Amino acid sequence: HVQLVESGGASVHTGGSLRLSCAASGVISNYAMAWFRQAPGKEREGVAHIGRYGEPTYAVAGEGRFTISRDNAKNTVYLQMNSLKPEDTALYFCAADRWLWRASFVSTDYSFWGQGTQVTVS
Repeated sequence: HVQLVESGGASVHTGGSLRLSCAASGVISNYAMAWFRQAPGKEREGVAHIGRYGEPTYAVAGEGRFTISRDNAKNTVYLQMNSLKPEDTALYFCAADRWLWRASFVSTDYSFWGQGTQVTVS
């Protein structure tokens, strides 16, 4: 089991950048990791996924402006977000799963979740 704690969310202006971090309590080298987001009144949607060997996959929400990365030595996953837009405003969640061996943006595929970090773009 791992516990996930997100950080780095903030209020920024349109066009700004943020780097979100997801720190895990345990070793994540054997876990698939992902970022999701949920805006008010909307369903949770996938943003980016990163496999055990660092291979990234992006959902439509994250393609082109976002970069996911992981540092297994620090048990931390990052989401670099550039050229932020108001529609990126959401609560961003980190997710992990030990047995997922393909890129997925289906929330029920992930066993462990953080509490989220708020990103507001105006």
